[in-house]
Amino acid sequence: MNPTELEPHQLMQRLADFMEAHEIAYRIVGSMASMVYGEPRFTNDVDIVVELRTEHVPALCAAFASPEYYLAEHAVHDAIARKFQFNILHPASGLKVDIVLPHDTEFARSEAKRIQRISSPGEYDAWFGSPEDVLLSKLVYFQLGGGISEKHLRDIAGMMKVLREKLDRVYISEWAAKLGVATEWTLVRKRVGEAS
Repeated sequence: MNPTELEPHQLMQRLADFMEAHEIAYRIVGSMASMVYGEPRFTNDVDIVVELRTEHVPALCAAFASPEYYLAEHAVHDAIARKFQFNILHPASGLKVDIVLPHDTEFARSEAKRIQRISSPGEYDAWFGSPEDVLLSKLVYFQLGGGISEKHLRDIAGMMKVLREKLDRVYISEWAAKLGVATEWTLVRKRVGEAS
């Protein structure tokens, strides 16, 4: 395959395969997850939460090495130390991976227990954050962005339209209150005609 032909779901699968080969806990989140659960839209970002440790760094850097990828080893070590995030870039296609190191919070622990294995034959087979947790995280990012970006609300609305009664709205409401995004949850419910 020509490296410029790499699609977001293919890069996502490469990451999932690496994590599983090295027995590293992970979950696909963000736009890739919201598209799996909801309505498709263009994205060149792959977001993945990873329980990465220092001993995994050499293998990760070898698997996603130059010239096909750009990955700064010092950024990986810094992200592990600070529980932050780092990027892997695929310059030929313009794709970017955000690898997030989770903080040890009640919500992160809940997310990790609720992951779901989702497969699409010929495309991907990976662990994803649950739709409720992906939705909640998008509410948090919408709030952090000052409520300006409509992208997260569109993704959430798309998930709600597709999943409908399959979503655990009690879980979402409880966590929206705990995470301080109850107002945003009401807003998106109004958008899809669920709240007056």
